[in-house]
Amino acid sequence: MLSVDRHIGFERLHNFRDLGGYTGADGRAVRWGRVYRADSLGKLRGADWERFLGLGVRTVIDLRYPWEIEGKGRVPEHASFGYHNLSVEHRPYDQAALGPDVQAGPYLAERYLEVAEDGVKELRRALEVIADAGAGPVVFHCASGKDRTGLLAALVLSLCGVDEADIVEDFALTGLASERLLADWRAAHPGRAPVWPDYGRAPAEVMRLFLAGIAERYGSLPGYAAARLGVDGELVAALRAALLEEPGGAGA
Repeated sequence: MLSVDRHIGFERLHNFRDLGGYTGADGRAVRWGRVYRADSLGKLRGADWERFLGLGVRTVIDLRYPWEIEGKGRVPEHASFGYHNLSVEHRPYDQAALGPDVQAGPYLAERYLEVAEDGVKELRRALEVIADAGAGPVVFHCASGKDRTGLLAALVLSLCGVDEADIVEDFALTGLASERLLADWRAAHPGRAPVWPDYGRAPAEVMRLFLAGIAERYGSLPGYAAARLGVDGELVAALRAALLEEPGGAGA
C-alpha cells in the first residue's frame, strides 16, 4: 500500500493523513476513514472546509495550548462534530529559534518524553475519546501535525498492535509536507528564516529514539500506557474495536 495514499489533499492544510491500513492485532488492519492526524484545522476555509465536512468527522481533538488556539484559531464550529482541546504539552519551546547545532533526533525525542510524562491526563482522555465507538471518525491535530500529533499517533497505533517499524514510517511521512509547512512559516515571518535547519522536518530517528527512551523506562509504549496513563485491557479492547477491522473481514 503506497504511503502517499495516506495524505488527503487540501489547499491550506499540508499534513492531513489517514491512519488506516496499518496491520494491527490479530492481523486486523486499522480501518480507513476512521482516524486521521493533521496539522492545524484552524486553517480550514472555503473548499477545504467543504472537503473536511465531506469526510464525516464526528470528533476533533486539538492538542495545542489554549494560547495557540487564541492566536491562530480553531476548527470552525459545526453541529456535525464535537471538539476537545487537550493540551498535552506543558513546557513550550520554539523550534524555529533553536541553534543550528541542535540535533533533531535526540532533542525532539527528549521533548516527546517530556510530553509523555507531563501530559498523562490529556493523553489518557484522548485515548478514551478515540476509543468511543460513537465518536468517530475522529481527527487529532496540533500546529504542524508532527510532534504532539506524532506522539499520540504512535500511542494509538501501538495500542492497536501496529509494529514499531510502521509507527516510525508513519511519523516520517510528515517529511512529505515539510516544504509546505516551512513555506507557511516564511509567509508568516516575512524576510526571515528559521534559525534551526531541521524546522518542520520529521526524521525517522526522532521516533526511533523516543520509542527507545520509552522502552528503557517502561518496556514498551503499551507498558508506558498501562503504567502512566492507567490504560487497562478494557480500554485497549475498546480502542481496537473502534479502530480495527472486524475479525475475518473489512470493517465499516
